[in-house]
Amino acid sequence: MKITIGHLYPDLLNLYGDRGNIQCLMKRCQWRGIEAETIPFELDDKIDFSKLDIVLLGGGSDREQMIVCEKLQKIQPDFKAYVEDNGVVIAICGGYQLLGKYYKTDQGNMKGLDLVDLYTEQGEGRLIQNIVLQSELFDMPIVGFENHGGRTCINNNKPLGKVLYGAGNDGKSGYEGVVYKNVIGTYLHGPLLPKNPQLADWLIQHALERKYGKETELTPLDDSQEKEANDYIYYRFVRG
Repeated sequence: MKITIGHLYPDLLNLYGDRGNIQCLMKRCQWRGIEAETIPFELDDKIDFSKLDIVLLGGGSDREQMIVCEKLQKIQPDFKAYVEDNGVVIAICGGYQLLGKYYKTDQGNMKGLDLVDLYTEQGEGRLIQNIVLQSELFDMPIVGFENHGGRTCINNNKPLGKVLYGAGNDGKSGYEGVVYKNVIGTYLHGPLLPKNPQLADWLIQHALERKYGKETELTPLDDSQEKEANDYIYYRFVRG
């Protein structure tokens, strides 16, 4: 078995340790004997989504998002087709905002990819803190760090999780992130996946099942260190 990960525009969208997310996915595949490769795409590269099993759209500043935004419009039809065909996507922070219809900022409106029915508008002040979620997808909490000025409305979509500590999508709804088909969008970074092996494995499993057309059970790994890092955040901010 083999997985190919597409890392979109890492030179611009790598503000929050997204290469750590890539390394985590790669290692968790390799430890199981699953061949894995990552293809980084720069702004002028042509992207063939049919050859990708997981796509990572990382975080960047508003300025960097503006730069990427125009390029994303050119690949939007292919990206949309990939998503609707159950392509696996993990979008972090700025990448999460770009999944939607638009991101309204003080500097103007950024047109999004319109891959998911959501939108973001800049709010007063930034939401900066550790954050803990309980997700219906997992028994284990999801932990991370949030730092965003945008407030995201996911309309009728399913959230990634309920906020146990932190602000989440907008600081009001009590929910964070979005799940649409095999797309996960979230403000959590730090990076996200090393402290949340259950989420990394969700991406890998769904990618394999889509590619090979059959149910896949991943070989369990020794996640004692990962769970210890996860527990530290959970018990410090939720149970402490």
